[in-house]
Amino acid sequence: MASHRRPKQPSRARVSVFTAAAATAVAISAQAGAAHADPKPTKEQVKTKVDNLYEEAEQATEKYNGAKEKQQQLRKQAAQLQDRVARQQAEVSKLQLNLGALASAQYRSGGIDPTVQLMLSSNPDEFLAKASSTDQVSAQQADALRRLQEQQRLLDQQKAEASSTLAELDRTTRELKQNKSQMQTRLHDAQALLNTLTVQERAALDAADARASRGGAERVDLGNLPPAHGYAAVAVQAALSRQGMAYVSGATGPSTFDCSGLMLWAYSQAGVTLPRIASAQGTVGTNVPSLSQAQPGDLIIYYGGSHVGMYIGNGMVVHAPRPGKSVEVVSATSMPISVIRRV
Repeated sequence: MASHRRPKQPSRARVSVFTAAAATAVAISAQAGAAHADPKPTKEQVKTKVDNLYEEAEQATEKYNGAKEKQQQLRKQAAQLQDRVARQQAEVSKLQLNLGALASAQYRSGGIDPTVQLMLSSNPDEFLAKASSTDQVSAQQADALRRLQEQQRLLDQQKAEASSTLAELDRTTRELKQNKSQMQTRLHDAQALLNTLTVQERAALDAADARASRGGAERVDLGNLPPAHGYAAVAVQAALSRQGMAYVSGATGPSTFDCSGLMLWAYSQAGVTLPRIASAQGTVGTNVPSLSQAQPGDLIIYYGGSHVGMYIGNGMVVHAPRPGKSVEVVSATSMPISVIRRV
């Protein structure tokens, strides 16, 4: 008969080892989980991310402004082309009607002359080739058909041009919507990041941002600025008069502005027309080699072309900064300068 042995019970030492190992595993697992969890970003990290998002939003805003301006131009161009096509179609129809009347008159007088039949054929080029060699058509009839051919070619050309313009308008409209969506997404993401901060952290960031932007502006007497000349003087005073008015994407005044919109409006008060977007404003006039040579009224382009401010003297610019802020005077070096242009 087989013997039945009781299973050997683990010793207390082995139980203690297993328990300790399990506890260690749990602790390591907990630490690993904590390591994988995303830590709450510091307010400095939030500021860096928010600044980047605002810069991307402004780039999208400038693209939106450019697409919107192009859309308006294309709409006007398309309307003009469609009007020309309609007039040209009327001219062609009139010439066709005249040739039809000629055919009817010849039919009533005893039948359509072969020449007229050729004139009304679907291939006028072939007719002209034959007419030049056989002398079957009068100079007046040939001239009438040539004019019809020329007008038909012009009509076809205008139709093709109108079709191309309408297609470009459609592409620009899609680009406009895409840029607007991108701008809104960046602004939404920036606000979501800011919402992760406490009220005290938000206040500290705002204060630090204000100090960095002013860079000494609090010591500048705006009544003691160096004189500007000509239309630059008018533009400077116009821009300064908008201080405190809100930044609104796509706005060109008179009470809300984006960065390039403020420049556009200010110079328009002096009768000077600027391009709509900051990157294009960075190509007007003449280049100023350095900030030390800048004069009041000069345009300072920042961030590679996505932002613009107006130099007012004493190392300061007036600009419309970003959503949530207003037109203000800040240090000209508070942002990375790309180019300076004298209008």
